[in-house]
Amino acid sequence: MIVAVLARTALKRYGLLPSDAAANAPTREPAAAAPGEADPATTTPRNAVERARGVEAAVRQQAEDLGKKIDDAAK
Repeated sequence: MIVAVLARTALKRYGLLPSDAAANAPTREPAAAAPGEADPATTTPRNAVERARGVEAAVRQQAEDLGKKIDDAAK
């Protein structure tokens, strides 16, 4: 249960899962990309995999930290 909450929070922070406020907000037109920025339509699957790995690492680290805090509190 704790890992699921941490995963959901991490996914929201990385923009891979819409936040509750964003889900209820009215939709807006996307802004034009600045020169040199990657267009979301041209994002490669490799970039998505890299982002997912980063999210996974962050979730694992948060779970380890929380586990240590729980263990310390139980002593």
